[in-house]
Amino acid sequence: MKRKAFIFFVLTTAAGTALAQTSPEQLLLKDYRPKSIYRVPVHHIERAKFPVIDVHSHPYAQSSAEIGEWVKTMDRAGIEKTIILSMANGARFDSIYAAYAAWPNRFEVWCGFDFHGYDQPGYGPSAVAELERCYKLGARGVGELGDKGEGLVYGNEPAPGMHLEDPRMDPLLEKCAQLGMPVSIHVGDPIWMYQPMDSTNDGLMNGYTWRLDNKKNLVDLTGMVASLERAVARHPRTTFIACHFANCDYDLTALGKLLDRYPNLYADISARYAETAPVPRATRAFYEKYSTRLLYGTDMGMDAEMYAVTFRILESADEHFYEIGLFNYHWPLYGLDLSDKVLKRVYRTNALKALYPGKK
Repeated sequence: MKRKAFIFFVLTTAAGTALAQTSPEQLLLKDYRPKSIYRVPVHHIERAKFPVIDVHSHPYAQSSAEIGEWVKTMDRAGIEKTIILSMANGARFDSIYAAYAAWPNRFEVWCGFDFHGYDQPGYGPSAVAELERCYKLGARGVGELGDKGEGLVYGNEPAPGMHLEDPRMDPLLEKCAQLGMPVSIHVGDPIWMYQPMDSTNDGLMNGYTWRLDNKKNLVDLTGMVASLERAVARHPRTTFIACHFANCDYDLTALGKLLDRYPNLYADISARYAETAPVPRATRAFYEKYSTRLLYGTDMGMDAEMYAVTFRILESADEHFYEIGLFNYHWPLYGLDLSDKVLKRVYRTNALKALYPGKK
C-alpha cells in the first residue's frame, strides 16, 4: 500500500496537482492528510507487551503459504492465537476450517448460523443440526453475526428482518450455551453512519463510505443496542461478545450499563481504536472500570504495521498522531497508556475466561 501511495504522489506531482500543494478552496475532505506539528514522544511498538489472543479476525489468508506468513507476523507481534470469524456454514465453513487446520494452536475457526429457510415454517431443527456438525468438526464459537439494522445479513444466507432476539433464534442460541460456544455479534455501526452526511458530521470522512442514513426502514443504533440487550437477557447461559464496543464508542457509558447488568456479555475492541483514541482520558477510565470484560481484537487484516498501531494506542502515552491510512479519519489519536494489569486482561486473560470457561 505504501508503494502505491508513493506512485500516486509522484504522478500527481508530475501533473502539478500534488495533494500537499492543493489550495484550501479546492481540497476535498477525502484528500485531507494533516501532519502533526508537535515534537512529542513517538513509539513504534512492534510486539505486544504481553501475549495476545485476537478474538476478532477473518480468513484474510487464502493459501497455505499466506497463512504461514501470517503465523510469522503473529510470532513477531506476540499474537498467541487468532480467532477466525468465518461467518460460514456448510461447505464454505468446511473449506475455511481445512485451510487453517494445519495450525491448530495458532488459529481457531468459528462458524456461522445456517439461515436457509428462516422465513419458512419449521425453521430451526436443521439449523441446529448444522451448528452441531460444525462443532464436531472443530468450531468452538459462532460469528461474526452482523445486524446493522436490517436483520442478520452476514454469512452464507442472509436473514433480513430477523434480529438476534427473534424467537426463531432461541434454539440456536440455547444450543450455543449447551455446547459452550460464544456468540460474536456486530450490532449497528458508528453513530455518524446514521447521521446526515453534512458539514456537522464529525466522522464524515469515514462515515460517508459506510453511510446508513440513506437506507429506509432501518433500525437505528439505539434500537440495535436494545436488540442486543434483549437477546443477552433472554439467554443468560449463552456467552455473547459484542463486536466493536457494541458501536457505543461515542458513548461508552451505554455499553458500561450493559456490562453491569449482564455477566454473560463481553465486548471486543476491534476496529474501534480510532473511534476511542481521540478521547483518551474517558476511554482509559472505561478500560480500567471494565478491565475484566474487554477483549483484544483487530478486524483489520494481518499486516504487521496494523498490529503495531493497536499496541501503540493501548500501551503508549503518545499524543496527537494520525493514522489516516489505516482508519480514514481526519482527527488525531492519543495513546491510552494502559496499566500492565489491564493490558494482561484485555490481551489474553479475559479471552481465556470468555472462550474457555471450563479450562484453567
